[in-house]
Amino acid sequence: MKKQKYLEKIIIGFILFTAAVILQMAARNSTGFANWYTGTIYPLWVNTFGRLCSAAAFSVVEVLLYFLLAALVCTAGLGIIHMIRREKMVSDVLLAGSGNIVLLVGGLFFLYTAMCGINYHSDAFSKLNGLEIKRYTVEQLTAYCEMITGEVNRLSPDTDRDKLKNLRANGEEAVVAMRALGEKYEGLGGYYPRPKGLLISEILSYQHLTGIYSPFTIEANYNADMTAYNIPFTMCHELSHLRGFMREDEANYIAYLASSNSDNTEFRYSGALMAWIYSTNLLYDYDKEAYWRLHDSLDMRALEDLEKNTAFWKRYEGKISEVSDKVNDTYLKANKQTDGVESYDRMVDLLMAEFLS
Repeated sequence: MKKQKYLEKIIIGFILFTAAVILQMAARNSTGFANWYTGTIYPLWVNTFGRLCSAAAFSVVEVLLYFLLAALVCTAGLGIIHMIRREKMVSDVLLAGSGNIVLLVGGLFFLYTAMCGINYHSDAFSKLNGLEIKRYTVEQLTAYCEMITGEVNRLSPDTDRDKLKNLRANGEEAVVAMRALGEKYEGLGGYYPRPKGLLISEILSYQHLTGIYSPFTIEANYNADMTAYNIPFTMCHELSHLRGFMREDEANYIAYLASSNSDNTEFRYSGALMAWIYSTNLLYDYDKEAYWRLHDSLDMRALEDLEKNTAFWKRYEGKISEVSDKVNDTYLKANKQTDGVESYDRMVDLLMAEFLS
């Protein structure tokens, strides 16, 4: 009887995995299907499962991860004990373990596909909102960098750093910013749950991640330990993934739009400084003299924020961050973001498209 139960788990796991593969192939080969799913079916997940998980004050996916790891360790330990005591045959223990693993993998892959994977293949935010990517010159990039430097310098003196730190425990302002943006741009309207900082944010710090979107619980999670100016921008970035925009450059651009259009000074500062970082990093590749001129003209308080940020991430450099970067790069390329982790930097193309228009 037990063997039949384990075989049923394996069969169900394979069915879920196969269904996910079919959905993935359909989305990859038909933008129309992906658009229909992202616009019609995916919001149902957000408005049901997403609302349910948002009721918890903590990150549900983080707690579930800890429980899953504990369950796997306990199950493996009990299996080994049963084999040592000869209370169960090795084949029975292996069959039970295989059934649980196949069901878990199949179930997670199906949830990932239904709540995230298909969205990678729907129309981009830029296409939905008529934002045309154009070629631009170094002179035009320099002009933008000068403009955003001025914006950072205007906002930095009025930014309350203590208030910025307090945003770690309150994601409501990000929800307000994204809802306001949803009234202006197609694809951004709808329900937004409150972003949540991880209880143990070092998990993300060691991976050099500022935040992560959980498709399994439809939650926007962020690194609560990082330098405070990152947090408003990161909250909005992860919420844009929740809205179905999975490309990293577009999530960055949407985060900039939400932050810079917010009524909150700290949010506007966060968006401006992140735009400054991405755009001047690109400028550095073409005109180092112009980069250093703008860097040296930056408000001292903004420079201090950047120095604190550099010092923070240096503490977590090592093999874990290197492996995480490679895994993230492979994951993004597998989902049609051919630039991998460099796709984050493509935000500048969108900033310049807006600037030139």
